[in-house]
Amino acid sequence: MVHTSLKPSMTHTVAGLGDVCRLGLATRGNTTLDAESVLLAVRRGVNYLNWCGHDDGMREAIARLGACRADVRVAIQFSSRTADEAQRELDQTLRALNTDYIDVATYYYVEHQEEWETIVSPSGAAQVLEQARRAGTVRAIGLTSHQRPLAAQCAETGRLDLLMIRYNAAHRGAEQDVFPVTRRLNLPVVAFTCLRWRTLLEPTPDDPVDFSVPSAVDCYRWVLGSPDVSIALMAPNGEQELLENLAILEDRQRMTDRHRLLLTQHGDRVRCHGRPFP
Repeated sequence: MVHTSLKPSMTHTVAGLGDVCRLGLATRGNTTLDAESVLLAVRRGVNYLNWCGHDDGMREAIARLGACRADVRVAIQFSSRTADEAQRELDQTLRALNTDYIDVATYYYVEHQEEWETIVSPSGAAQVLEQARRAGTVRAIGLTSHQRPLAAQCAETGRLDLLMIRYNAAHRGAEQDVFPVTRRLNLPVVAFTCLRWRTLLEPTPDDPVDFSVPSAVDCYRWVLGSPDVSIALMAPNGEQELLENLAILEDRQRMTDRHRLLLTQHGDRVRCHGRPFP
């Protein structure tokens, strides 16, 4: 079912997960993607699916994988903080996705030190997920956060197999706060918000006269141009956007240094005029 003739730059070997397409697919509560579209992406080579817990097309597609399940890496956003909650959530997730195991369970949006301390306490969710990892029910454990120093600090504990952080041409703080740590630890990074809520696809008042706004593919290619990013997540709204994004899998062109610089400069302008985020 999975197309395997991707160009080498679009695959990455992740410890515990094997070969993974560097362009991953996510769903969110404010996007629509039906099961057939998700399965289309899988047939085209996308084998990292990040499910956000909604009863959506991705849930249905994963539940229908059948014999192809072994070819796909299923990641979930794990909300529980305590052990009791975690066991219930894990059991419910396995049933909802019709699978015996989860490839990646990421602690979802850990934004405060106190949350992490609860997770790794004797009665915290880590006790359940780490036991599940030893048993093979969970293959890898990650953490999702907007707080870069906190994410790096958690990575240093040795209890995580990957980090999922925000990274795009307008938000490059990970280059200083996270990547030096993950590089030293050889820890994979999954990047989200690669389009900065689509504002990177829009002009700004300070754009040069001859500047053309980037496409979504340009933005994903910019993120994937970082050797510190293992996977860039897309979250298209509908099949048309999905098909546009999938073009990156077949396009053999490499982003030139000049094009990358222009997009980086656009990111600076977007950051200047957009909503303030760290």
